[in-house]
Amino acid sequence: MNWSALDWGILGPALVAGLLVLATHVPLGTQVLDRGIVFIDLAIAQIAGLGVIAADALGMPEGGVAVQLAAVGAALLGALLLTWTERRAPRQQEALIGVMFILAACAGILLLAGNPHGGEHLKDLLVGQILWVSTTQLLWLAAVSALLLAAMWLGLVRRLGRFGFYAAFALAVTASVQLVGVYLVFSSLIIPALGTRAHYGARRYGVAYALGATGYAVGLALSAVFDLPSGAVIVWTLAACALVGAAAARPAALPAEVR
Repeated sequence: MNWSALDWGILGPALVAGLLVLATHVPLGTQVLDRGIVFIDLAIAQIAGLGVIAADALGMPEGGVAVQLAAVGAALLGALLLTWTERRAPRQQEALIGVMFILAACAGILLLAGNPHGGEHLKDLLVGQILWVSTTQLLWLAAVSALLLAAMWLGLVRRLGRFGFYAAFALAVTASVQLVGVYLVFSSLIIPALGTRAHYGARRYGVAYALGATGYAVGLALSAVFDLPSGAVIVWTLAACALVGAAAARPAALPAEVR
């Protein structure tokens, strides 16, 4: 164990990145779980990642505006397609989401086939580089998160119907996947939501945020002390926190209108 690795200069920005990801992913994750379309986040994250890979293959500067636009554009196209499939084949929506995920993943592998650093790029897309987030990336994520939260709480997303939900999801995932990777995007969306099924309303969000923040903080600390990959450790600590939270929760009595 290396206690000297607990350096706030490195772990602090990473924790801020995790909290910003949770800010939008907790409310979106509860909606995803309630809608029964759990794998939408994997599909949209993979599609956004495909946009990044395509931009890189075209020679665009890494992390530049063109790459961000490519990622957002790809994710919004995926959102449009999911909106269309939900209208045409709602019963097959979960299966179609899975198909979209595997197609995007395979397309990314094909685009990286001739790249000598393809394996490294693919690993970064999946597990992210949360320990190396920059101030610019944090500011970008904070701005997108603030806009999305405002749109959700003001009801703008709901007014746009299906596409509003999928578009908000696409923007949130695009902003976070390049920082924390596909695995942490999925975990941040689904695990806190699963761990708080016994709660409802504002209390559920509060508990989910607490579980998520604890998972990120403990995961980052453990990964530093034991010199392990941060993304993978955080996924496990998020799951552990959710299990503890679910076990400790007493099913609250539902309000009369929900019974």
